[in-house]
Amino acid sequence: MDEISFDDFLKVDIRTGVVVRAAPFPEARKPAIKLWIDFGTDNGGIGEKKSSAQITAHYQPEQLVGKQVMAVVNFPPRQIGRFMSEVLVLGLPDATGEIVLITPDHPVANGARLI
Repeated sequence: MDEISFDDFLKVDIRTGVVVRAAPFPEARKPAIKLWIDFGTDNGGIGEKKSSAQITAHYQPEQLVGKQVMAVVNFPPRQIGRFMSEVLVLGLPDATGEIVLITPDHPVANGARLI
């Protein structure tokens, strides 16, 4: 694995936000859920952004509303079918390779940046 500098790490803008809306995404090639995430507007928050997340093994859309998640917010948007995914929600694979979301273990402000 290539080493990176701390300055390289700082280029990746990872923030916390709360899912305000979630919907099935049946037209995606791989099973996914559409997410609308509020990253706040205070202290440099970036407002609401959309994401397509392949998290259907462990999550249903209705159980995601109100959940805090972590996401990379400074990748370029990506067109997925007719949906524009603006942020990359972060997760880790479980023992079978299905994605488990990364979440703060205590509530933090929407838009808080990982430091």
